[in-house]
Amino acid sequence: FHQACSPFIQTARCYARPVRRKRKDIPSHLDDLPPTMLKKDYADVPVINSVDDVVRRLLSLEMASQKEKMKIKTQQLVEKVRRSPNDNGSFEVQVAALTAKIRTLEEHLQRHPKDKKNRRCMLMDIDRRRKLLSYLRRVRYDTFENTCKQLNIQYTLPPPYSRRITKRWRVKKAFCLKVFQEVQKMKAAERLKQRSERQARARAAKE
Repeated sequence: FHQACSPFIQTARCYARPVRRKRKDIPSHLDDLPPTMLKKDYADVPVINSVDDVVRRLLSLEMASQKEKMKIKTQQLVEKVRRSPNDNGSFEVQVAALTAKIRTLEEHLQRHPKDKKNRRCMLMDIDRRRKLLSYLRRVRYDTFENTCKQLNIQYTLPPPYSRRITKRWRVKKAFCLKVFQEVQKMKAAERLKQRSERQARARAAKE
Protein backbone atom coordinates (compact mmCIF):
# COMPACT_ATOMS: atom_id res chain seq x y z
CA PHE A 1 0.00 0.00 0.00
CA HIS A 2 1.50 3.30 -1.11
CA GLN A 3 0.30 6.47 0.45
CA ALA A 4 -0.67 9.08 -2.13
CA CYS A 5 1.50 12.20 -2.13
CA SER A 6 -0.08 15.57 -1.60
CA PRO A 7 -0.15 18.04 -4.50
CA PHE A 8 2.30 20.26 -2.62
CA ILE A 9 4.95 17.48 -2.49
CA GLN A 10 4.41 16.64 -6.16
CA THR A 11 4.94 20.29 -7.11
CA ALA A 12 8.09 20.45 -4.99
CA ARG A 13 9.45 17.36 -6.71
CA CYS A 14 8.83 18.92 -10.11
CA TYR A 15 10.75 22.02 -9.07
CA ALA A 16 13.63 19.90 -7.74
CA ARG A 17 14.28 18.23 -11.07
CA PRO A 18 17.43 19.51 -12.75
CA VAL A 19 16.94 21.40 -15.97
CA ARG A 20 18.88 19.80 -18.79
CA ARG A 21 19.82 22.16 -21.54
CA LYS A 22 20.18 20.74 -24.99
CA ARG A 23 23.62 21.25 -26.43
CA LYS A 24 23.73 22.83 -29.83
CA ASP A 25 25.34 20.75 -32.55
CA ILE A 26 28.30 22.95 -33.46
CA PRO A 27 29.84 22.01 -36.84
CA SER A 28 33.52 21.14 -36.64
CA HIS A 29 36.26 21.53 -39.22
CA LEU A 30 37.19 17.91 -38.42
CA ASP A 31 33.88 16.53 -39.72
CA ASP A 32 35.22 16.10 -43.25
CA LEU A 33 37.77 13.52 -42.06
CA PRO A 34 36.52 10.03 -43.01
CA PRO A 35 36.23 7.71 -40.00
CA THR A 36 37.89 4.86 -41.93
CA MET A 37 41.11 6.84 -42.39
CA LEU A 38 44.04 5.48 -40.40
CA LYS A 39 45.84 7.49 -37.75
CA LYS A 40 48.96 9.39 -38.71
CA ASP A 41 51.37 7.02 -36.94
CA TYR A 42 49.95 3.91 -38.66
CA ALA A 43 49.20 5.18 -42.17
CA ASP A 44 52.65 4.32 -43.61
CA VAL A 45 53.13 0.95 -41.88
CA PRO A 46 53.51 -1.75 -44.60
CA VAL A 47 51.80 -4.49 -42.55
CA ILE A 48 48.63 -2.44 -42.06
CA ASN A 49 46.88 -3.96 -45.11
CA SER A 50 47.10 -7.50 -43.73
CA VAL A 51 45.66 -6.85 -40.27
CA ASP A 52 42.24 -7.88 -39.04
CA ASP A 53 39.23 -5.59 -39.55
CA VAL A 54 38.85 -5.14 -35.81
CA VAL A 55 42.46 -4.01 -35.46
CA ARG A 56 42.12 -1.75 -38.48
CA ARG A 57 39.04 -0.17 -36.93
CA LEU A 58 40.91 0.43 -33.66
CA LEU A 59 43.69 2.16 -35.59
CA SER A 60 41.29 4.31 -37.62
CA LEU A 61 39.94 7.79 -36.85
CA GLU A 62 36.67 6.26 -35.65
CA MET A 63 38.43 5.40 -32.36
CA ALA A 64 40.84 8.35 -32.43
CA SER A 65 41.01 11.22 -29.99
CA GLN A 66 40.72 14.92 -30.78
CA LYS A 67 44.51 15.30 -30.68
CA GLU A 68 45.05 12.54 -33.25
CA LYS A 69 42.41 14.04 -35.55
CA MET A 70 44.12 17.41 -35.22
CA LYS A 71 47.38 15.87 -36.48
CA ILE A 72 45.65 14.61 -39.61
CA LYS A 73 43.88 17.94 -40.21
CA THR A 74 47.07 19.93 -39.73
CA GLN A 75 48.87 17.65 -42.15
CA GLN A 76 46.15 18.17 -44.76
CA LEU A 77 46.34 21.96 -44.46
CA VAL A 78 50.13 21.89 -44.61
CA GLU A 79 50.07 19.76 -47.77
CA LYS A 80 48.01 22.46 -49.52
CA VAL A 81 50.58 25.25 -49.06
CA ARG A 82 54.01 23.67 -48.56
CA ARG A 83 56.67 24.47 -51.17
CA SER A 84 58.24 21.00 -51.31
CA PRO A 85 57.74 17.59 -49.64
CA ASN A 86 60.55 18.42 -47.20
CA ASP A 87 59.19 21.87 -46.31
CA ASN A 88 58.30 21.86 -42.60
CA GLY A 89 59.15 25.38 -41.41
CA SER A 90 58.27 27.96 -44.05
CA PHE A 91 55.90 30.82 -43.34
CA GLU A 92 53.10 29.11 -45.25
CA VAL A 93 53.46 25.92 -43.19
CA GLN A 94 53.41 27.93 -39.94
CA VAL A 95 50.25 29.74 -41.07
CA ALA A 96 48.56 26.41 -41.89
CA ALA A 97 49.43 24.91 -38.49
CA LEU A 98 48.20 28.03 -36.69
CA THR A 99 44.97 28.00 -38.73
CA ALA A 100 44.14 24.44 -37.64
CA LYS A 101 44.85 25.35 -34.01
CA ILE A 102 42.79 28.56 -34.16
CA ARG A 103 39.75 26.81 -35.64
CA THR A 104 39.88 24.14 -32.95
CA LEU A 105 40.04 26.78 -30.22
CA GLU A 106 37.12 28.67 -31.80
CA GLU A 107 34.96 25.56 -31.64
CA HIS A 108 36.03 24.92 -28.05
CA LEU A 109 35.11 28.49 -27.04
CA GLN A 110 31.67 28.15 -28.63
CA ARG A 111 30.98 25.29 -26.22
CA HIS A 112 32.83 26.86 -23.26
CA PRO A 113 32.67 30.66 -23.64
CA LYS A 114 34.05 31.29 -20.12
CA ASP A 115 37.37 29.57 -20.78
CA LYS A 116 39.63 32.64 -20.56
CA LYS A 117 42.92 30.77 -20.84
CA ASN A 118 42.12 29.23 -24.23
CA ARG A 119 40.65 32.53 -25.41
CA ARG A 120 43.93 34.23 -24.58
CA CYS A 121 45.87 31.49 -26.41
CA MET A 122 43.61 31.87 -29.44
CA LEU A 123 44.12 35.64 -29.58
CA MET A 124 47.90 35.17 -29.33
CA ASP A 125 47.82 32.66 -32.20
CA ILE A 126 45.66 34.99 -34.30
CA ASP A 127 48.12 37.83 -33.72
CA ARG A 128 51.05 35.61 -34.65
CA ARG A 129 49.32 34.44 -37.83
CA ARG A 130 48.50 38.04 -38.76
CA LYS A 131 52.19 38.96 -38.49
CA LEU A 132 53.23 36.03 -40.68
CA LEU A 133 50.61 36.91 -43.30
CA SER A 134 51.65 40.56 -43.20
CA TYR A 135 55.26 39.56 -43.89
CA LEU A 136 54.21 37.28 -46.75
CA ARG A 137 52.09 40.07 -48.21
CA ARG A 138 55.09 42.42 -48.25
CA VAL A 139 57.68 39.95 -49.54
CA ARG A 140 55.84 37.34 -51.67
CA TYR A 141 52.40 38.56 -52.61
CA ASP A 142 51.60 35.61 -54.91
CA THR A 143 52.39 33.15 -52.11
CA PHE A 144 50.27 35.25 -49.73
CA GLU A 145 47.26 35.11 -52.09
CA ASN A 146 47.63 31.37 -52.65
CA THR A 147 47.91 30.70 -48.89
CA CYS A 148 44.77 32.70 -48.09
CA LYS A 149 42.89 31.00 -50.93
CA GLN A 150 43.91 27.44 -50.01
CA LEU A 151 43.28 27.88 -46.27
CA ASN A 152 40.11 30.00 -46.73
CA ILE A 153 41.48 32.92 -44.71
CA GLN A 154 40.06 36.43 -45.01
CA TYR A 155 42.92 38.86 -44.41
CA THR A 156 41.95 42.35 -43.27
CA LEU A 157 44.44 45.19 -43.53
CA PRO A 158 45.36 46.72 -40.17
CA PRO A 159 44.51 50.40 -39.59
CA PRO A 160 47.28 52.85 -40.53
CA TYR A 161 47.43 54.11 -36.94
CA SER A 162 46.19 52.43 -33.80
CA ARG A 163 46.50 53.49 -30.20
CA ARG A 164 45.64 51.60 -27.07
CA ILE A 165 42.92 53.46 -25.19
CA THR A 166 43.74 53.65 -21.48
CA LYS A 167 42.40 55.66 -18.56
CA ARG A 168 45.51 57.82 -18.53
CA TRP A 169 45.11 58.56 -22.25
CA ARG A 170 41.45 59.58 -21.75
CA VAL A 171 42.34 61.95 -18.89
CA LYS A 172 45.18 63.47 -20.91
CA LYS A 173 42.93 63.97 -23.94
CA ALA A 174 40.20 65.61 -21.83
CA PHE A 175 42.80 67.94 -20.27
CA CYS A 176 44.21 68.88 -23.68
CA LEU A 177 40.71 69.66 -24.98
CA LYS A 178 40.00 71.84 -21.97
CA VAL A 179 43.27 73.77 -22.45
CA PHE A 180 42.53 74.20 -26.15
CA GLN A 181 39.07 75.62 -25.41
CA GLU A 182 40.46 78.07 -22.85
CA VAL A 183 43.12 79.23 -25.31
CA GLN A 184 40.45 79.76 -27.98
CA LYS A 185 38.41 81.88 -25.55
CA MET A 186 41.46 84.02 -24.71
CA LYS A 187 42.26 84.48 -28.39
CA ALA A 188 38.66 85.44 -29.13
CA ALA A 189 38.72 88.07 -26.36
CA GLU A 190 42.05 89.40 -27.65
CA ARG A 191 40.72 89.61 -31.21
CA LEU A 192 37.60 91.45 -29.99
CA LYS A 193 39.78 93.94 -28.10
CA GLN A 194 42.00 94.59 -31.13
CA ARG A 195 38.93 95.04 -33.31
CA SER A 196 37.42 97.63 -30.96
CA GLU A 197 40.75 99.52 -30.86
CA ARG A 198 40.94 99.63 -34.66
CA GLN A 199 37.39 100.93 -34.89
CA ALA A 200 38.20 103.64 -32.28
CA ARG A 201 41.32 104.74 -34.23
CA ALA A 202 39.28 104.83 -37.43
CA ARG A 203 36.63 107.08 -35.83
CA ALA A 204 39.33 109.36 -34.40
CA ALA A 205 40.97 109.71 -37.83
CA LYS A 206 37.65 110.73 -39.42
CA GLU A 207 37.06 113.40 -36.85
